[in-house]
Amino acid sequence: MKIVVLDGYTENPGDLSWEGLEQFGEVTVYDRTPLNDEEEIRKRIGDAEVVYTNKTPLSAATIAAAPNLKFISVLATGYNVVDVAAAKEKGIPVTNIPTYGTAAVGQFAIALLLEICHHIGHHSKTVHEGKWENCEDWCYWDYPLIELAGKTMGIIGFGRIGQATGRIAKALGMKVIANDQFESEAGKEIAEYVDRETLFAQADVIALHCPLFPSTEGMINRENIAKMKDGVIILNNSRGPLIVEQDLADALNSGKVYAAGLDVVSTEPIKGDNPLLKAKNCFITPHISWAPKESRQRLMNIAVDNLKAYVDGAPVNVVNL
Repeated sequence: MKIVVLDGYTENPGDLSWEGLEQFGEVTVYDRTPLNDEEEIRKRIGDAEVVYTNKTPLSAATIAAAPNLKFISVLATGYNVVDVAAAKEKGIPVTNIPTYGTAAVGQFAIALLLEICHHIGHHSKTVHEGKWENCEDWCYWDYPLIELAGKTMGIIGFGRIGQATGRIAKALGMKVIANDQFESEAGKEIAEYVDRETLFAQADVIALHCPLFPSTEGMINRENIAKMKDGVIILNNSRGPLIVEQDLADALNSGKVYAAGLDVVSTEPIKGDNPLLKAKNCFITPHISWAPKESRQRLMNIAVDNLKAYVDGAPVNVVNL
């Protein structure tokens, strides 16, 4: 069996092993494949039976041009890079990797919040630069420091990741409210479910953990920001297009929104003209919530298990049944 990994570097920059796949056949791993070069994508797939991709697109034409292709696995939870309908027409199962990053993404949302509250990176930098050594007082702080206990965390999207964030927020002494299309008993143990309007009005911190659907795209916009408390903090390490970026930048610059912690933006990698790059008190990280080694190892394990299940005749995590 020939197996091709089209863009393996972000999953495994060298600290993991592909040996789990090697038990099934000959494995070729490309660190990166040009995303817009369909001819090169087809060339690299060649006569492979199994293809793994993270962000390299597999169009209907590419799938049609792969004569031996029998199985596609996306090295991520989202699978919009694959034309799943075209794969289904050819009888090719497409699998994804669910659940692997729950703990890491929830932890990262809180890390963004704590950086906003304490500016730890900044203060450490000033100490190393000599500011404390030369300070006439025994301590100093350059930004307001924020205590979270007693404040309200509002979480939009209260599935596995939202609940992971909620548990940590609750441990910090925060009241947790949540909005989700589906309510669960597990969720009720962590948060009070409310409608979205109530969440906007009551939350001191709003964390986005919902999928990107037509109903959620652009939900953080000028109109909804106006419904929020003055000085609200907004966190997003879910999907960039949940936010109308110019509207958030305007709200940050006016002070209506005190700060934002973002691990995702509308176009990735970020473009130099993104208004959030120049907005006040906006913390942006390069989509790394998912990337701790433990999380990536879990992703690797599931990727191997997906192929094993297919070989055994009982594929799992199939998104185009």
